[in-house]
Amino acid sequence: MGRCIYGGIYDPDSHLSDSHGFRTDVISALRELSVPVIRYPGGNFTATYHWQDGIGPRSSRPSRPSLAWAGYESNAFGTDEFMLWCEKVGAQPFLCLNFGTGTLDEALAWLEYCNSDQNTYHANLRRQNGREKPWGVKYWALGNEVWGPWQVEQMSKEAYATKAYQWAKALKLLDPSIELVLCGETGYSSWDVYVLKECVRWSLHDLGGSTTASLIAMHSIHIYTGSEEHFPNVTAPLSAERAIEMAAGFIDLARIENGVPHTIPRQTICFDEWNVWMPDRAPGEQGAEERYTLSDALAVGVWLNVLVRQSKYIGMATIAQNVNVIAPLLTTAEGLVKQTTWWPLWLFSRYMRGHLLAVNVRCPEYEGPTQPEWIRGTVATPFLDVSATINEDKIVSMVVVNIHDSRDFETPLEGVTAGDVQIYHVTGESSKVGNTQEKTEVKVDESRWDGKGPFIFRKHSIYMLRWQT
Repeated sequence: MGRCIYGGIYDPDSHLSDSHGFRTDVISALRELSVPVIRYPGGNFTATYHWQDGIGPRSSRPSRPSLAWAGYESNAFGTDEFMLWCEKVGAQPFLCLNFGTGTLDEALAWLEYCNSDQNTYHANLRRQNGREKPWGVKYWALGNEVWGPWQVEQMSKEAYATKAYQWAKALKLLDPSIELVLCGETGYSSWDVYVLKECVRWSLHDLGGSTTASLIAMHSIHIYTGSEEHFPNVTAPLSAERAIEMAAGFIDLARIENGVPHTIPRQTICFDEWNVWMPDRAPGEQGAEERYTLSDALAVGVWLNVLVRQSKYIGMATIAQNVNVIAPLLTTAEGLVKQTTWWPLWLFSRYMRGHLLAVNVRCPEYEGPTQPEWIRGTVATPFLDVSATINEDKIVSMVVVNIHDSRDFETPLEGVTAGDVQIYHVTGESSKVGNTQEKTEVKVDESRWDGKGPFIFRKHSIYMLRWQT
């Protein structure tokens, strides 16, 4: 899609690329985030992607139409390139299987190619292509958004549940160590309820007699948010909070009704597409290159707070995408632009580690219209959105997003240890400013505070406070 791969992470004609054609500035930036996992090849693109087109000598790889985004795929970048690139980034690969034009034989062959150390055809094909050791891909998704009318081979929930369960059995027979991700919808739909009920179940026969294994490890949900109006934009991610809670409840319901033993690890949520995206502003078929504002950075801050607050239910969360396409990074011929949304990701990735801390927040609430409308009356929309963690060194990291566009809040902070409090502050002149190659309007400023008295959270700002307990 757009310039995510070609011209983004892979650009062999750039003077900034290494001998493999990988943009080294993109690799360095993603290493700053300590990215744990990266999903490939998509996305809607997955429904017509055939992995065997992207292996072997580039001169023999076919170009194919890309039906999802009105372009074409050269296949110059394929499985082995992606795996090598993940190694350079320091991330685990997460592969999404083709549930559109793909077959179970094709999926099994891909798994064998990536993970098998046996003397079998596709494992030997990998060796022939230059990789002796298996790539060891742990995470595999059973299709992408197959419920959507935009999908090639859109499926009913009944047809999908049957197919996903049968594919899961076969894939786990080939490699019992992998973790499979079920294709959900938003987390609050009848699709989610049905496929969880049909697929989160337990059978000794299906699992080779194991009482501790499960075919399905995670349930995927996708939500994008965005509005031209500031307050609906920054409160929209709170819809994901309720979605996570509901999906977690549906997982419990399936386990209870299907009699899944407590010895089977509880399935978690894989939030493998989330972000601020307005398709009218950045159409997918035109590359979806968003130019993010401070308001969008605040929304991403709220998104990340939601994911931290609901972390007990989440096995994985992957922002879509990492470069150029609705992304925090934009590549140019001369380097990188770190968009406004880069900075909350950077803060959370570096410091929000360890265990969740409960936080009691009392502040005024935004009471205007929301997008989606159902947020109003379903979840609270406070002007100060907060999450906190404590790491193994007993350092507390607390993020406070002041979503108000014109008001500061002077707030007593009970529980903060007086002394040396490190402050990280993300803001700009207005909620509408953004970053360009020529000028950085939004970035992180660092300062110190003695922890005494109330703290002032300035308008349209993200704060991270860190202190030793």
